[in-house]
Amino acid sequence: MKNLSTIDEFVLLGLSTDPDIQTMLFVLFLGIYLLTLMGNLMMILVIRADPHLHTPMYFFLGHLSFLDICHSSITIPKMLQNFLSQRKTISVWGCITQSFFFIFSGGTESCLLSAMAYDRYAAICHPLLYTMIMNGPLCTAMVSAAWVMGFLNSLVNNLCTQNLQFCGPNIISHFSCELPSLFPLSCSDTMPNTILLAGSTAFLGLVTLPPILFSYSKIILAILSISSSKGQGKAFSTCSSHLTVVLSFYGTALFRYISPSSGSVLEQVVSIQYGVITSLINPLIYSFKNQEVKAALQRILRQQICVSG
Repeated sequence: MKNLSTIDEFVLLGLSTDPDIQTMLFVLFLGIYLLTLMGNLMMILVIRADPHLHTPMYFFLGHLSFLDICHSSITIPKMLQNFLSQRKTISVWGCITQSFFFIFSGGTESCLLSAMAYDRYAAICHPLLYTMIMNGPLCTAMVSAAWVMGFLNSLVNNLCTQNLQFCGPNIISHFSCELPSLFPLSCSDTMPNTILLAGSTAFLGLVTLPPILFSYSKIILAILSISSSKGQGKAFSTCSSHLTVVLSFYGTALFRYISPSSGSVLEQVVSIQYGVITSLINPLIYSFKNQEVKAALQRILRQQICVSG
């Protein structure tokens, strides 16, 4: 620790210093966290339990649900603890560790969303060849690549962060330890770290966004070529959920990690959007807007009723 910094801990100011507001925020975010866990666990269990959902789309969706559980669990428990604590502190190593796993899960999710966009392109634009294109080895390779890219992106940034010295102040105007909030507190030269973070984020965006843009441009053209409005609606419904998640996650995450940190309220709102809300709404979007998931839930419930009866 002495080699890393001259201070031992950071203070997370959080969302409010008013005790009454903190109590309300604790109840709010506890409810959000529990709903996030239940919703994503439900998606994972339903996908595993129903053979009709053992397809590439739901293979990716199962990994997305697991990532959302990890992504929210990295920051929300510490946030909840600080709402009820007088000393809202986190160790320097704990802070850097939290930032590592947060970037890891976020980068992996961006790669996974790109793979899911290609899956929707194959399903809509090449339905007869879908099972041949999206075969088991390819799906496994795409998911593995997403995890590896997310890990390497986070590892490079956090290895460089460990070389920084933190001499004070030690107050973070945020509810979690994200690298853009740590850099202004360092007494070392953080320009290389800032450039690296912005560059790696931009690189990740350049790797993952083009497949999404390509896939959805082809999907839109394919949908427009369908003669019946009913067919167009059915085709669009298969990808609208994913498109909603992509817009929600990418827009806020890219803004946070490419733009310079200012400690403003807007930064906290943006972080809540991609770090908390996205993980909450993903299972809601995919369950409420997906007829196959609804049918799978009904089949599982009927089976449970028959067994219990």
